[in-house]
Amino acid sequence: MRSTPPASRHWDRSPVLAHRARRSLQVTPDGASRLLRCGQSGRCRDCGNRIEWYHRSDRRPVRLHPQELPATRVPAACRWHVSSGIAHPAGDGSSWCRLPHAVLCPARDTAPAFPELAGLRRSLAVHTRRMIDAGVFTPPPALTDSSAPRPPVCRPARPIVQLLYVRYLASRPVDEIQCVAQTRRRHRCTSPLLASHAPAGTWRLVPATAAGGQLALPAEVMALYDLTGVPYAEQLRWRAQRCPQHAATPTAADLAVAGWEPFDPLHHHEHIHTRLPTPVRRPRTAGSARQAARP
Repeated sequence: MRSTPPASRHWDRSPVLAHRARRSLQVTPDGASRLLRCGQSGRCRDCGNRIEWYHRSDRRPVRLHPQELPATRVPAACRWHVSSGIAHPAGDGSSWCRLPHAVLCPARDTAPAFPELAGLRRSLAVHTRRMIDAGVFTPPPALTDSSAPRPPVCRPARPIVQLLYVRYLASRPVDEIQCVAQTRRRHRCTSPLLASHAPAGTWRLVPATAAGGQLALPAEVMALYDLTGVPYAEQLRWRAQRCPQHAATPTAADLAVAGWEPFDPLHHHEHIHTRLPTPVRRPRTAGSARQAARP
C-alpha cells in the first residue's frame, strides 16, 4: 500500500505552489504620519549633494550623509547610527556608522574640525562644482559672487513660524515652503503652502521665547510669521505642510518629511532676526497698470 503524500506535495512528489493573495500597501488614515518610509532622501539646499532626513528621539530632524562609513575613519564625536528609524548621535558598537551632513557640507566657510573628513568634504565640493557647471544646481544667493553692491534685504532663510500656539523653525522661507503630498504621477507636489486665495499670516516682532513657558532672552526681540489669526483648519493645513488642494484629499500619502522643527531660542539663536522682513514688491504688468490708472 502506498502512503498518502503530504498536502504540500502532489502525487508525484512535486511541490505544491501556494498562491498567496496579494495585499496592497495602504496607509493608516488615523496615523500620526502618512510616510511609507522613515528615511527621506533629498538634497542639501546649500551644496546640492544628496542627504537623508531622519528624526532624533526628541522629534527634531537631522540631515545625515546617505552612505555608511567605516567607524575607524570617523571621529567618535561625529558618529551617528539609525535604530528603528530614529537617529542617535553616538556609535552603536559596530564597525560602520553614519555621519551628519553639517560637518561635510562644502558650502560652509569653516573647515571641518577633523582632518580625517577633509577628503570626503573635497569630493562633495567637486561634485557641487560639477552640478553648477552643468546647470543642474543653482546655489542660493548668499553663496554667489557678492562683488556687486546690493541693497540690504531682510529675508530669513529659516523663518520662525507660530501656529497652533507653538513656534517652529521652518526649513525654507515662507513663500518657498513646498507641499509634501504625493501626486498621481508619484511625484512630490510643487505647490507652495502660501496660496494667493488662502488666508495668510502676519509678520510680528515678539520677545525671543519658545512660546512654551521658556524665559525670554535679555533685551531681545525676534520676527516671526504668526498664523494664530487664521482659521483653525488653515493652521492644521500648515502644520501638515499641505497645499489647499491636497489638504482636501487626506488619502494622498506624504512623500517627504514636514520641515518643522520645534523652536528653541538657545539652540537656534543664529536664526533670530531682530527686524521685520523687507516686503518684496512684484513688478507691475501693463494690465495692472491700466487698471490702476482707471478712476
